[in-house]
Amino acid sequence: MSTEIEWMKLTAEELRGRATDNALVIVPVASLEQHGPHLATGVDIVLGSNVALETARRLAAQGQAVVVTPCVWTGLAEHHMAFGGTVTLDYTAFAGVLRGIVRSAARHGFKRVMLLNGHGGNAEAVGVAATEFSVEFGIRVAGGTYWHVVPEVIGPLLERQSGLMHACEAETSLMMHLSPSSVRTERLAEAYGPGSTRVEGQPPGLLMRRSFQALSPSGVFGDARLATAAKGEKLLAAIADKLAETLANTKLWA
Repeated sequence: MSTEIEWMKLTAEELRGRATDNALVIVPVASLEQHGPHLATGVDIVLGSNVALETARRLAAQGQAVVVTPCVWTGLAEHHMAFGGTVTLDYTAFAGVLRGIVRSAARHGFKRVMLLNGHGGNAEAVGVAATEFSVEFGIRVAGGTYWHVVPEVIGPLLERQSGLMHACEAETSLMMHLSPSSVRTERLAEAYGPGSTRVEGQPPGLLMRRSFQALSPSGVFGDARLATAAKGEKLLAAIADKLAETLANTKLWA
């Protein structure tokens, strides 16, 4: 049996076999958008894809059947549009793409799907979609943003932040590890911004997005100036380890 985990590198016959084996389908979901003066626009695509793949590799090493689709590379990024360099969808189009992917997997016999989100602007929509698709297709569909699912392993590895933000110490470190050519190190001195995307008096539970340009002229939330590739390597391993442990929980899929 093939040990390959990427959907696009498997044959149709091999994928039918994975469905028979009750494989978990992981769908990385991302965005193409501005990430400050120092990072290329594909950050969420690179990080979301690699978190999904590293998580799947750990599950496969445990003997679990798993397959990872190509990344859904665009999502809901209206709050980044003022900076340029961003592609955004409306919710109907975004949910339609996700629905088509999950519906296809269900038609091929897959019973478990994880919509693994790597962009903050998609978080609520992915959660709603997962619930809708579970009912619509009669399979188990989970949705979650990776730094929301496993925050406990991220904060302890950072020096100036309590968690992952945007174009920050965490994301920049991960990109230094995974795609160093996407990092403009000569601009790191400018790569910092507010510690929150909420205005004063706005509690975490009050959802009200506004243009990031109005909140952070640099386009950064957090502080990337202490980012290192070594930190990024540790972050990726810790995130993938904990996500694999979480998704291996049979009670989730019962």
